[in-house]
Amino acid sequence: MTVKTMSIQVSTRGNADIVDITDPVAKAVFESGVSDGVATIFTPSSTSGLTTIEFESGCLSDLRRLFDEIVDPERHYSHNARWGDGNGHSHVRASLIGASFTVPVVNKRLTLGTWQQIILIDFDNRSRKRDLVIQLVGE
Repeated sequence: MTVKTMSIQVSTRGNADIVDITDPVAKAVFESGVSDGVATIFTPSSTSGLTTIEFESGCLSDLRRLFDEIVDPERHYSHNARWGDGNGHSHVRASLIGASFTVPVVNKRLTLGTWQQIILIDFDNRSRKRDLVIQLVGE
């Protein structure tokens, strides 16, 4: 069994910016030398998350609206009172999505569905550069 760890950097605009990271992840997987196994993508951040969606404007708009409805940035957040950085909602939103996403790899390719893309959602209230970790376990 082989374990390969690499990273990719993603620039975001914050405020629920949704970035399709499928192509850079797929490229890293293909070039890793791992033919069959599992790829895990991880964001070492408490204000961003990873998931999958059909990356089209309607789905993205619906997802952003859902976050506004269930985790309203205008509510009171104790985190903001303590730190004064105004991103309490960002932490709560990120915790709902999670910091990692795992997908099987077969023949050096991600086994995603036709309309399925891997996305990074940056919930912070400012632009960021995110370093994502990709770890492959397999042969």
